Amino acid sequence: MTRNPVDVLIRRLDPEVPIPAYGHPGDAGADLVTTEAAELAPGERAVLPTGVSVALPDGYAAFVHPRSGLAARCGLALVNAPGTVDAGYRGEIKVIVVNLDPRESVRFERLDRIAQLVVQQVERVRFHEVAELPGSARADGGFGSTGGHAAVGGPAGGMDYAAVVHGREGQ
Repeated sequence: MTRNPVDVLIRRLDPEVPIPAYGHPGDAGADLVTTEAAELAPGERAVLPTGVSVALPDGYAAFVHPRSGLAARCGLALVNAPGTVDAGYRGEIKVIVVNLDPRESVRFERLDRIAQLVVQQVERVRFHEVAELPGSARADGGFGSTGGHAAVGGPAGGMDYAAVVHGREGQ
């Protein structure tokens, strides 16, 4: 089933910035670029401007996601991934990046692609306080309770996170 695209108003705050675009048919995220050159040393973070602001329709939000290629090649991550752009926000979209590579700096030039913007319909909910929640198959199991990793068993639903982190030091 093909749905009609959602109309989103966009304002370029920098006339040279391209309108966010999808790289390939079927892509979920449209590319965002930075308007400023930056160099991040290992462990350093920065807030990079994108030169655009949007007006989303009520009932929608935009989410700023990392680019997998930058994560794989450079160790770049977004500090608050995904970053949320609410329908009522009209300011410039900015991306909080962090260099997780332990040895190499990462450099961005003006108009480099740094993140992707995914627009999604979101539900507005009403919260109802209750004394107890109904049961479920998962109950309160979380943080690795379904397994899938060869970590040492421990109190956190079968996962001992200190052992996982310690076992990966130096890799």
